[in-house]
Amino acid sequence: MGSCLNNVESFLHRRFTHLVVGGGTAGLVVATRLSENPNITVGVLEAGPPAFEEPTINVPGRFGESLGSEYDWKFETTPQAGLNGRRLPWPRGKVLGGTSALNFMTWNRGCREDYDAWEELGNEGWGWNGMLPFFKKSETFHQPDVEHQDLHQSYFDTDFHGTSGPLQTVHSLQYGASHQHWHSTFHNLGIQTNRSHLSGSNVGVWTSLGSVDPKSRERCYSATAYYRPNSDRANLALLTEAIAREVILEEEEGEWVARGVRFAYEGEEYVVKTEGEVIICAGSVQSPQLLELSGIGNPDILKNAGIRLKVDNPSVGENLQDHLMTAMIFEIDPSIMTPDDLRANPVLAKAADDAFATSKSGPRTEIPSSVAYLPYSHFVPLSELSALASSLLPSSAANTSLRDSILARRLSSAPNLGQIEFNFDISNYNPYFVSLPGKKYATMLQMLQYPFSKGSIHIPAMKEGTTTPTTSDDKPVIDPKYYDGPGGQVDLYMMAAAQKLATKICSTKPLSDIILSRAFPASRPYVDVDVDGGEEEEEDFTDWVRDSTITDWHPVGTCAMGPRKDGYVIDGRLKVHGVRALRVADASIMPLQVSAHIQSTVYAIGEKAASMILEDWERR
Repeated sequence: MGSCLNNVESFLHRRFTHLVVGGGTAGLVVATRLSENPNITVGVLEAGPPAFEEPTINVPGRFGESLGSEYDWKFETTPQAGLNGRRLPWPRGKVLGGTSALNFMTWNRGCREDYDAWEELGNEGWGWNGMLPFFKKSETFHQPDVEHQDLHQSYFDTDFHGTSGPLQTVHSLQYGASHQHWHSTFHNLGIQTNRSHLSGSNVGVWTSLGSVDPKSRERCYSATAYYRPNSDRANLALLTEAIAREVILEEEEGEWVARGVRFAYEGEEYVVKTEGEVIICAGSVQSPQLLELSGIGNPDILKNAGIRLKVDNPSVGENLQDHLMTAMIFEIDPSIMTPDDLRANPVLAKAADDAFATSKSGPRTEIPSSVAYLPYSHFVPLSELSALASSLLPSSAANTSLRDSILARRLSSAPNLGQIEFNFDISNYNPYFVSLPGKKYATMLQMLQYPFSKGSIHIPAMKEGTTTPTTSDDKPVIDPKYYDGPGGQVDLYMMAAAQKLATKICSTKPLSDIILSRAFPASRPYVDVDVDGGEEEEEDFTDWVRDSTITDWHPVGTCAMGPRKDGYVIDGRLKVHGVRALRVADASIMPLQVSAHIQSTVYAIGEKAASMILEDWERR
């Protein structure tokens, strides 16, 4: 009676106490933890296939190669006015393990204040102190030795790391040529190394951890860390390549109750029932999609899609927040080996593959690890920040939402928060810059952490001229509204200002010693002010930012957690407002964005969700 990966008949004949929709980052955490209780039987529906032997997923140094592949949903945004009409690709994992199989393996956390803000919004137990045990529960941290710490500044505080969790985290064995200059460059700018960046403050420069197994040196993700070691449990069943259509809601004594899931598998449709709960873990794009397809959402959107309204909640699919990113390109010393060399030269690629296969060494082990998080106050005067904050708030305090007040407070009070991330790596990351033959490049990434820009994800209307309702085969309408409205203008201002600091960082020794010039945007012609007179104008990156901003692939907030009266989708125990026996547990529940790559937060959400569900099961 063990797990079934592709046997629909076996799956349908099980009696489930809990159904998990989405075998991704959070979904496999929830399913695995629930199945630790032998009195619970868990069924998992996952749209993608298993890919345990896929080298583009498993080999760390091949990060990014799976984007746009068969393991990617290949979503795309609507044309963005704030990006001069551009659409952006939005990769999401269509594979067992979800986006944890596709991400770049960065392992960090937001600041204490990020999670405390969730609690301030009315979500008891979701502050830093409530989340820390679940961050630690998910992780087994492998300490670098003293030599590694001294050589690579791989510092840590054991009090803030887990020692027995399923997810393995470790520092890289070797780094790209630029990393040796990273910390000292920031020190020369007066910015110090953060020796404990996972302890509630990420501000400063540091060397990143990765979600990599220290023995195999392969990616460690939810499918390999949580599911595979427990796949033979009799009370845990998985069906892959099964597309959820809707949550089956039945009306009982005047309220809607989740009783099962309708799904498609190999061209046929089926219904699987549950005696307990349905937990949606489909991610920030598809969790709101599934709620809407199930009749939960904005009445107008559902009507246009041909979906019967069951629960009126216009907040479903709203509150979308993403990390905006720019990729500034620098030409570097041509003698430096970069990942681009491996992509261009099959001989070098084979040598790197052989080194990884035989000794778990070489460039295939390297992932981006040169990181710094800085407050806006490092590059924007406090007076400007305060004025910007004031401009965003209505004159009447009664018209200011708590959410907006928190965001404005982060601007005006000069908090010690990592508001912009800087990340440097030796490779060309920019989709709008074509590398020239014979030249080598590095990328300085700038990522805005607390966006004011707020968009939405919704199901599309029925196709014109038909009466066929929208289904999960119809891709959601993703409209992040990048740089839109007054708040978006603040985002644009901050991103333009961040480019100036990025240029300054890359002009500072010793990092500047390996840099020949800025390639994109191209360096300005040199002006000798002593000869030409006047003062050299400060660069304005606004137009370049509009034309080259991309996503950092961290969408959150579309099924946001908080009180219903304040316009949220789920409560603090992750229960969907207005429905019994239905929860959401993934990045979509985050009411406000965090200053971090979000995977460790999503694992902690999965751990906390499972704990809550188990508590409620025991006291039922």
